[in-house]
Amino acid sequence: MSAARAGFLAALLLLGPAPVRAASLAPGAAERAEALRVGARSVTQETFDREWRVRNASGDRLTVITPFHRLVLAARHAAFKNEKLKPGEPDRILREQGERVVIWASLHGPRPDFARYYAPRLVAGDREIEPSFVQNERTAMRQDTGRYLARSVYGFPVRDLDGKSRLELVIRDPDGRDVGRFTIDLAAMR
Repeated sequence: MSAARAGFLAALLLLGPAPVRAASLAPGAAERAEALRVGARSVTQETFDREWRVRNASGDRLTVITPFHRLVLAARHAAFKNEKLKPGEPDRILREQGERVVIWASLHGPRPDFARYYAPRLVAGDREIEPSFVQNERTAMRQDTGRYLARSVYGFPVRDLDGKSRLELVIRDPDGRDVGRFTIDLAAMR
């Protein structure tokens, strides 16, 4: 075996196994520091938050705001202003997040009020998790295509979630019919 190859294998052994990814639903000190670092670095990256974005087959989109992602966004906004977050600011931001995962949904429909009474649920196996917060857009914005775009916000309690879960967000109309489905893989997020 060549010396270079032996050195490479030794380096791999020293690094240890690859960390198991999971959404950070209650970030500790090290994860908070990492989120702030990622956010500050992200000002030069247009697609910095790709891991938190989800699309479905019909072209609707979600952005999943985990507590880690919320800190990334705060650090990014501060970096755009050439500032750093003040001491204690990450704690305040996480308190405001309210121990929930927030989902920003961009949904398309046929008329301005199509999303007004939508009811979201997270499905984890045989469990349906009720939202702790729902804000559906009452009057969607008309698009060039003639369809309408509604931006809704849904919050789900962290206590009901596992950071390694694969979930499905199901959105139902007032009659209980499924009008949208999204697969959310928390293990692919931080």
